[in-house]
Amino acid sequence: MTWQPYLISLAAGLGIGVIYGLIAVRSPAPPIIALLGLLGMLASEAAVQWLRGHSQPIAQALHLKSFAISTDSEVNHDNKT
Repeated sequence: MTWQPYLISLAAGLGIGVIYGLIAVRSPAPPIIALLGLLGMLASEAAVQWLRGHSQPIAQALHLKSFAISTDSEVNHDNKT
C-alpha cells in the first residue's frame, strides 16, 4: 500500500483550507460530529475485516466456551482447591 494518494489528498485539503481562511469563506465540510461518525464507520469496517481474517481462533474459543460441559468429578475437584 502506498501513502502517496493520502498525502496528496491531505496536502490539497490543507491548501484549500488556507485559501478558505484567507478569503473568509466557511468551508462546506461537515461538522465534527459527522466526522467522528465517519471515523467510527471506518474503524468498525476495519475491525470486521480483521475478524474475518482471524475467524477460526475466535470461533474455536466461542465454541469451546459455549459447549464446555463439566463432569461431577471436575466440579468437585474445582470446589476443593
